[in-house]
Amino acid sequence: MAAEFVRASVDGVAGTSTLGMAVAAGGELQQEAVCAGPEEDAENGAGLQPPPPPPQPRLARLPLSRIKTLMKADPDLALTGPEAVFAIAKATELFIETIARDAFIHAQQGKRKTIQRKDLDNAIESIDEFAFLEGTLD
Repeated sequence: MAAEFVRASVDGVAGTSTLGMAVAAGGELQQEAVCAGPEEDAENGAGLQPPPPPPQPRLARLPLSRIKTLMKADPDLALTGPEAVFAIAKATELFIETIARDAFIHAQQGKRKTIQRKDLDNAIESIDEFAFLEGTLD
């Protein structure tokens, strides 16, 4: 009697893991797990170097050096610490995200996918938080 065999291979960090499932003649499911360790990888010619660490996610999407330059352009501002630059960067990101989201809602109401200037104008007029921006796009 023949047994059906299903095999899945997953590449791991230290080696290759293979999981096998075999159906015996009586219909029972038997599971085999074979894990090739670093020793077997070395025999196969694979290096023993650990994988490089994943890249660190950026905490701010805007360039902090550019924000620091803009902050230094203000004559009333004497010193800028790194925490202040980061706080301004995050606040700017959140502001842009909020106004863009509201402008996109107005674009969707007009059955468009592209934000236009009139969408920004509508977002500024409709939301009280953006009242300080009225007349800035003129």
